Amino acid sequence: MKSVVTEPGSVLGVLGGGQLGAMFTMAARRLGYPVAVWDPDPEAPAHPIATYSFPLPFNDQHMVAQFADLVSVVTYEWENIPAELCRALEQRKPVRPSSAVLSVIQDRLDQKGFLASNGFPIPPFACLTSPGHLAETVSQVGYPALCKTATAGYDGKGQWRIFRESDVREVEQALSESVRPGMRWIVESLVPFERELSILVVRGADGQSCTYPLAENEHEEGILRTTKVPAPGSSALAERAAALALHVVDRLGGVGVFCLELFQLPSGELLINEIAPRPHNSGHYTLDACSVSQFEQQVRVTSGMPLGEVRLLSPAVMVNLIGNDAAILMKGAGCRTLLDIPGAVLHLYGKRAIRPRRKMGHVTFLGETLSLALDHAKQFRNSLTNGSALSA
Repeated sequence: MKSVVTEPGSVLGVLGGGQLGAMFTMAARRLGYPVAVWDPDPEAPAHPIATYSFPLPFNDQHMVAQFADLVSVVTYEWENIPAELCRALEQRKPVRPSSAVLSVIQDRLDQKGFLASNGFPIPPFACLTSPGHLAETVSQVGYPALCKTATAGYDGKGQWRIFRESDVREVEQALSESVRPGMRWIVESLVPFERELSILVVRGADGQSCTYPLAENEHEEGILRTTKVPAPGSSALAERAAALALHVVDRLGGVGVFCLELFQLPSGELLINEIAPRPHNSGHYTLDACSVSQFEQQVRVTSGMPLGEVRLLSPAVMVNLIGNDAAILMKGAGCRTLLDIPGAVLHLYGKRAIRPRRKMGHVTFLGETLSLALDHAKQFRNSLTNGSALSA
């Protein structure tokens, strides 16, 4: 099936104006597309660089028709965009990925149910509808377990680890304090994985698809800290991950950029943790290390243009700047010291308020070898740990 092409000069709409929306906007404008950004936060980073900016609530009904009349096609920057908004826009203009795909992915129970019903490998899970039933729900998957809100929550928010029976009471209390009518949680087995991996998949409306190299990720307190590309390991493992990712997105019928977060068990088995229906933090390295970035791919697939070549030009290590990291970097000679490191590429997101656990930017370290890029990334991480070392 041949997709309808939205030519350069047409307005692309993006729901959400955080750093992902901003990077999409920059990629789109470089390819000749004006961009309309709709995000309730007037300080969202994408607003100042958008052609059209709408800092209005997502439930503004008058805005739906205005936005749809302005744009030729719509995409979004994260999975917590209201699915009903996407459905309303979809009646007027294409939305990629579709509202149906978003509805499956943004509810973790629906997402896991989809994966399980299609025979994809996932950790054991169970549905929790009342905090008072937590103990019996955990017993279905076993200890240790992880309890997450079924919807919303990201970067470790809305998650509780349950290592033993004595932890249940405390988590029950936390759930009870935040409970809302109809709220559900997913309780998953905390599998003893060896590594956390991720892989990007791009799929067009014509069914053409491609994958990026397998990446290895390191998290701290539920937030991605470092990504290494290509992930060390056998080519057979990378091929299995790519085949699995392609199969999942094909079954979804997804049109867009997707990321599969994976657990590698000691046996080498791969389990799917979650699917993201948009560019992913672990794919930021593509901005500097690939012939076509994940954001340009999002522009291409949203507009119906041909998918871009996926070629890794250099091994890379991406380090997130979280919270006070940005303040440390901006003090004294911090920025100059960083940029003096060979292969260092700095991206600051333009967020005014520095808050704990907030992603403020990232640095990509490029090297002739992954080992060299990793050495430079470790040097930088150590400087951040030492606080003022970068500004010395």
